[in-house]
Amino acid sequence: MKEIEARRSIRKYKSVEIDKKIVDRLIEGARLAPSGNNRQPWHFILVTNRETREKIARTAHSQTWMLTAPLFIVCIADIKARMESDDEFYVDEETASFELKRAIRDTSIAIGHILLEAVSLGLGTCWIGWYTQKEIRPILGVPEDKFVLGIITVGYPDEVPEPRPRKSVNEIIHNERW
Repeated sequence: MKEIEARRSIRKYKSVEIDKKIVDRLIEGARLAPSGNNRQPWHFILVTNRETREKIARTAHSQTWMLTAPLFIVCIADIKARMESDDEFYVDEETASFELKRAIRDTSIAIGHILLEAVSLGLGTCWIGWYTQKEIRPILGVPEDKFVLGIITVGYPDEVPEPRPRKSVNEIIHNERW
């Protein structure tokens, strides 16, 4: 619970590089995430190059604060990993749509692991999702059959945001039925 309670969206980072061993631990946390049928439909692009990070930040509605983070982890859901074979990907749109949702669900779990592992390592993160697939894919060479689910900014926090208000348990729990 300590990491869950401490996790915040950080939008200001210290100008300190992240050691490769620490980045490896973040990705290992994601790699160990559970997935439906153990398909593991996630891929991650590690971006440290300033020019590439600038292009990504511009694509994410010019959120220039992102550039204070020394690392972006671009998280990608691979629908084909959810399919039984490559042939099925284009055969049935309804099945493809269903499997995309499952790939997104599974990749979201892996992203959650990254976010919590980052807290345990003294890092801050923010999950960015405000961009279009059409604009973000070409920057990183992501194929059209992949879904860029999130850009995670990662770095050592240079701010300590207060906890945001949370709904009470009574507002979110339902017993037996809605």
